[in-house]
Amino acid sequence: MKLWGGRFKGEADEEFARFNSSFAFDRRLIEADIEGSLAHAEALAGAGILTKDESNKIATGLREILRRAREEKHYLDSHEAEDVHSFVEAELVAAIGDAGYKLHTGRSRNDQVATDLRLFLRAEIDTIQELTRDVQRALIELAEANSDCVMPGYTHLQRAQPILFAHYLLAYYEMFRRDRERFAQARARVNRLPLGAGALAGTGFPIDREMVARRLGFDGLCENSVDGVSDRDFVIEFIGAAAIAMMHLSRLAEDFIIYSTAEFGFIDPSDAVSTGSSLMPQKKNPDSLELIRGKAGRVFGHHAALLATMKGLPLAYNKDMQEDKEALFDTIDTLDGSLRVMAKVLRNVRVNAERTGIAATGDYSTATDLADYLVRRGMEFRRAHELVGRIVTYAIERGKSLIEIPLEDYQKFSVLFDDDMYSEVTVHSSLLSKAAVGGTSPVRVKEALSRARSEIDHG
Repeated sequence: MKLWGGRFKGEADEEFARFNSSFAFDRRLIEADIEGSLAHAEALAGAGILTKDESNKIATGLREILRRAREEKHYLDSHEAEDVHSFVEAELVAAIGDAGYKLHTGRSRNDQVATDLRLFLRAEIDTIQELTRDVQRALIELAEANSDCVMPGYTHLQRAQPILFAHYLLAYYEMFRRDRERFAQARARVNRLPLGAGALAGTGFPIDREMVARRLGFDGLCENSVDGVSDRDFVIEFIGAAAIAMMHLSRLAEDFIIYSTAEFGFIDPSDAVSTGSSLMPQKKNPDSLELIRGKAGRVFGHHAALLATMKGLPLAYNKDMQEDKEALFDTIDTLDGSLRVMAKVLRNVRVNAERTGIAATGDYSTATDLADYLVRRGMEFRRAHELVGRIVTYAIERGKSLIEIPLEDYQKFSVLFDDDMYSEVTVHSSLLSKAAVGGTSPVRVKEALSRARSEIDHG
């Protein structure tokens, strides 16, 4: 029996029926649907709408459906259903008889699916949080294993200033920390109960919504019934947070792809996370990272698509909103898989500290330290900046490093230069000087690593 057939004399066109059906993908909500239905049955019993015997039968039947869905491989393929809600009702009626038809009293598919989505997404956010945390943990592990490694920091993909490799990794740690904050904030807005909103106007039965919210672990209610069934902000917000997280994963993947090239040679991903070429036997390709980079676009697309779907919908529910599920499910799967693979990459990469160290000393990366030296001796920074720029040009024309230029040549540019200047332009000195909070000095990075380790292990 359809959930809506009484108004109609004819049968739906078969092609339209297939187009209208969502069971192929919303069957994924079956556990959430049953969890919500168990709470709704309890509320109906509390309101005197179900007898104790009917309530017990419904609960037993729902739990048996859940068991079969978990344990029987092809159970959900047993018949064609319009959606997961009609499947559950049909199976319940088949199992316990007409008492199963009473379960939908005071409930619409509109508030039912909104509740299912929130229950489902709440649990998925918890999983995503743990996976993001594991990526952070893997970053810390890699940083701790290479705590003394020096590398060039880049701007415009040009060597800029020397930094510690651990400091570089901790930048991504901070990005993923913000991702976890965004997911936590989104979860708080997910965790409101729509059940009891009915189709849009509320329910005419004395259902205790507060009890249902407590029973299902929600923090509160959707306070307006029209908003309760038509709101998909929580889905859009989650996908938006996921898009930012995928952007962070993609940036890290891009860095590692570049750093793994022969031209850089900073890192070497292990065979466990690499692939080869079908033609060129020497190739070792960072496909794990390229896939993460590529999959970011899928999530960006889902975010834009759902915003476009919702932007012109009149209140309250519209069938267009069925499009939220495939976008949400694919976003979850894409982010879940990308986080898992990135954590594996971070645990399967070797850092070539010799190559990074050599690169950190090149391209006059301590020129800013030379300008700072002049500032500390009384010169205005803008003048020092201009003067050091001329010194770098002078050095490039002669094929010399800053340390290789004789003191007498320096003093032709400024009498402020003295012998102690040479100790100021070493990579080691440059790192030590960046001792302000948040800087790349070894002491600050050690402190930051310690805080990160404590936060990830105990926070």
